[in-house]
Amino acid sequence: MYRQISPSSTLLLNEQSAAIEKNGRQVFRFGFGQSPFPISDVLKTALIEHAYRKEYTQVQGLQALRNKVAEYHSVFEKRKINEDQIFVAPGSKSLLYTIMCAYTDAAVLIPAPAWVSYAPQAELIGHATLMMQTSFAQRYRITPDILERSLSEAAKNYQSLLVILNSPGNPDGLCYTAKELQALAVVLEKYQAKVISDEIYAPLQHDNQHVSIARYYPKGTFVTSGLSKWAGAGGWRLGIAILPEDCDSQLKDAMLGIASETYSCASSPIQYAAITAYSNNVTMSLYVQHQRTILKAVGLYIHKAVIDAGLHAHAPEGGFYLLLDFTAYRQSLKAIGLNTDSEICNKVLEDVGVALLPGISFGLSPKALCARLAYVDFDGTLALEDISEGEWSETLTIKHAQKMLLGIENLGRYLKQIDQDN
Repeated sequence: MYRQISPSSTLLLNEQSAAIEKNGRQVFRFGFGQSPFPISDVLKTALIEHAYRKEYTQVQGLQALRNKVAEYHSVFEKRKINEDQIFVAPGSKSLLYTIMCAYTDAAVLIPAPAWVSYAPQAELIGHATLMMQTSFAQRYRITPDILERSLSEAAKNYQSLLVILNSPGNPDGLCYTAKELQALAVVLEKYQAKVISDEIYAPLQHDNQHVSIARYYPKGTFVTSGLSKWAGAGGWRLGIAILPEDCDSQLKDAMLGIASETYSCASSPIQYAAITAYSNNVTMSLYVQHQRTILKAVGLYIHKAVIDAGLHAHAPEGGFYLLLDFTAYRQSLKAIGLNTDSEICNKVLEDVGVALLPGISFGLSPKALCARLAYVDFDGTLALEDISEGEWSETLTIKHAQKMLLGIENLGRYLKQIDQDN
């Protein structure tokens, strides 16, 4: 017998989209959340300079890199972080798994919608998983009441309680406010629950106003991040984790043991290059600032197009996602046999070439009729070249979002025709 773990739905949709394109049809790639921006030249130069590195580093990560990560996040999160709290790994996904694996007799509580890999990782380890359902009206954020009920129930049967938060969120592009995080921290501390706060999109918070729950619950929060989103380096596989303040030495030893028996360490050349990414240099700061400006303008423009198409969605606040709500078309879609989000996504990919990821992939009910849209189907290299020549403008937004706008307009016409016919 074998473990029944489905492949990542995001990777699968990307393969399906590529197959359709090979047959000569246009696909509007809203399904795969990969940064459209090129890696900064200063990072590429740093990697070339260290390409000769071949040695294994410490399991916890290169000390020089951990120092820079601690300095960077101390400023970014507005709290004191030291290098002993930093773990470096081949991708933050590895760190999420390592943190969860360090605990026994654990329940993992996950707000839905949530990134596709949280629950499968917990299940692979053998932890119990509890999805905490949210709604459009709640901005897809868990409330203290939801968290209280969930923790109270889980505490009856499990010794270790792990809660995963993600802000800015995937798949919804929304952020928790400082007030919301403070209220959640009170409940978390009451139950002595640990938080794994996935903040991989934090530097891309559109207004550069990211707030971490670690500010209010530092002794119970793991923060995970890395280079994949804000540095455009997903394939580099460089993730970092910040352990809680005054971390239990046994927990740290457990993580080191798990890491040493699985991935050993992150790639040496990548770690050395990442020192440049986390250093306080003008080039990297401007590079990230330009990304935020472009993503905010494009995200709001695409959001307006989505609303014009008759769909519901909250305006994005960070990263590059929107969570579409098809419930306005529920009855007309039902009339043609489309009752779930997966059926809708399959149909619009087949008929309109619009690739969306269904809400069920993110832990939502298939009848919630939601789907994630990633607004990154544009040439990030050209966009950065345009913004480097002056201020970003509406004209530039329209220029770079043109293909995506066409996809949404096609989707809107398709849905409205179904509505008219039924």
